[in-house]
Amino acid sequence: MGCANQEHRASHRWLQKNRRLHLQHGPIDLIINADGDPQECAQAFQQAVAFFDSVLVTLVNELPLLRTPVSTLSGVSFKSVVAQHMHKAVAPYADQFVTPMVCVAGSVADCTLAKLCRGRTLSRASVNNGGDIALHLSSKAHYKIGICENPSINVQHTSARINAASTVRGVATSGWHGRSHSLGIADAVTVLALNASQADVAATLIANKIDLPGSRKIKRVAASSLSPDTDLGERAVTVGVQALTSTERYHALFRGERFAHALVSKGLINSAILNLQGQQLVVGQHPLINWRHCA
Repeated sequence: MGCANQEHRASHRWLQKNRRLHLQHGPIDLIINADGDPQECAQAFQQAVAFFDSVLVTLVNELPLLRTPVSTLSGVSFKSVVAQHMHKAVAPYADQFVTPMVCVAGSVADCTLAKLCRGRTLSRASVNNGGDIALHLSSKAHYKIGICENPSINVQHTSARINAASTVRGVATSGWHGRSHSLGIADAVTVLALNASQADVAATLIANKIDLPGSRKIKRVAASSLSPDTDLGERAVTVGVQALTSTERYHALFRGERFAHALVSKGLINSAILNLQGQQLVVGQHPLINWRHCA
């Protein structure tokens, strides 16, 4: 995300009139769905579009602070609603190296959903920002969410049914194959949480923990060599992982599982599903969430 992106105006494109909308501005790419009375949906989409048009500009204006470690942001007040949402989501992780930028995708999804639904009566709605998803569910509504196990080969054998009675309203996935850099070796970590920004932070940090420090099977380079303006600086990020033994996969996943359990116990997330080269672990399975392995 850089200042040059402000030169291009946000674009809006209907995928299905008053049911599904594509919004794009610079690196932000949203797919928005809404179900309910057509007039209510139309007004909801208008609200989302009006909000979205200024999101990128307001974020760029606060970019230097958003790229600052949360441990040094005590007392800082952000101006835009999305930046405030980002800061709030990372605040519980001041003991980790993390900046508000870690949850920009989830926070944009959350805030756009809030504007979409404000004052409207919708049966359900979702905002998908590159796989980080914010959800709205009215009584008796539900969403079935596919869980990606390896984005490089588009493997998806697991799904989660999220019911209105559940507290889950956000889903996010992270791993070394994704669009963001990772310090770990997870193929994919998907987190279900109260909102998309909280899920986004946790998915990234759990994925970072899944690792085999010092292993020669892992290729890493400085993050800055891939993205000069990254908030990770010279930290080594994963760019390749050779085939691992079952023991190696177990040890790597155990590191992430232990951290995920801690987040569940603190109430920071609801559930997490961890994937590494065909091996999978589920943490914090909630009785209202139905995890299903598809045949």
